[in-house]
Amino acid sequence: MSEPWSARAAAYVESDAHREGADLDLLVAWAEGASTALDVATGGGHVARRLRDAGLEVVTCDPAPGMGPDVICHAEHLPFADTSFDVVACRTAAHHFADVRAAVREMARVAGDRVLIVDTVHMGDDVERAEVLRDPSHVRNYTDAEWRELVLGAGLGLDDVRFLEHTFDATAWLARTGCEGDEAERVVALLGGRIADGRVTLDKIAIRAVRGA
Repeated sequence: MSEPWSARAAAYVESDAHREGADLDLLVAWAEGASTALDVATGGGHVARRLRDAGLEVVTCDPAPGMGPDVICHAEHLPFADTSFDVVACRTAAHHFADVRAAVREMARVAGDRVLIVDTVHMGDDVERAEVLRDPSHVRNYTDAEWRELVLGAGLGLDDVRFLEHTFDATAWLARTGCEGDEAERVVALLGGRIADGRVTLDKIAIRAVRGA
């Protein structure tokens, strides 16, 4: 199996960095009033779980079969008709996409009303090096300006943009991707003050984009 995600599925279901957070609460609030949703790159399924708890009918998709998605596909090629879902959501996954521009266009295409995106934001070259060392599937984090251009370039309007800090267990974060020994020490050194008292803090951007704005 060429993709690494299926083998990590249980770790992402249990991950404190994914199963909770102010960004997850925000996505649920931003989805209010919708009836249907697509959770793109669902991973451990936390967005889908919360949206279902809020009463939405949710379809999940992910390229990793082991994550147990409803539909196996990449974000760059969503096998759904135009405007199939009221809401399309994607949380903490876009930094892995091979072609983020195509993925955002696809999310915009299948969204009937709004696209909700949360991801780690670009925090400098040292953090980028740490991310790739920890997980070679990391492509890159994008700046605020880059995200705005990606969203607008997909034909969406920016309704709300927020920035949040997300803090979680550093040891578990490293272990989820099998990063250990000298590599783990190098990641910790590159992150510097972002790791304290055994916890890592990363910056996130949350975007609510709408059609027809």
